[in-house]
Amino acid sequence: MALQITVTDSPERVDAVAQIWAEATAARDGDEDVAPLELARPLIRAVLDSSSRSILLVADDGGQTIGFAAMEPWRGREDQPIAEVRYVGVSRLVWGEGVGRRLMAAVPDVLAKAGYEQAVLMVYLDNTRAVRLYEGLGWRVQGAPAPHPRSGKLEQLYVLDVVR
Repeated sequence: MALQITVTDSPERVDAVAQIWAEATAARDGDEDVAPLELARPLIRAVLDSSSRSILLVADDGGQTIGFAAMEPWRGREDQPIAEVRYVGVSRLVWGEGVGRRLMAAVPDVLAKAGYEQAVLMVYLDNTRAVRLYEGLGWRVQGAPAPHPRSGKLEQLYVLDVVR
């Protein structure tokens, strides 16, 4: 695999990322119905359009987008150097091949170069692969788990210092 990780905002990448998010979310949640691009695209666009400091980090293999992380200033704390990793996804075709690990390992340097000092993200507690990945990369639990406002599933806030 010739994995390349880059920052981008091209519209065709946004569509590829939205499709990965829709497919990966459906698989994670055991849902046979994958959200159509018309519903998935606005979620990714909302992150990218929220701030001039938003970042779309993509993983490509031979020109095909196979993973991403969409990040923005932490909502309600835009005046602080904290980024929120809002969405992360890896194509189901390459699950288990280390794409998520390599992608998320690149996040601290990308955020530090953009002037962020910390990053936060929310993880469903029952998403044990994601929990292991983030904890293995140095993300720390902060606070107590809380139910997601829509799904009711327990989520945990994780924090990572990106300035070392």
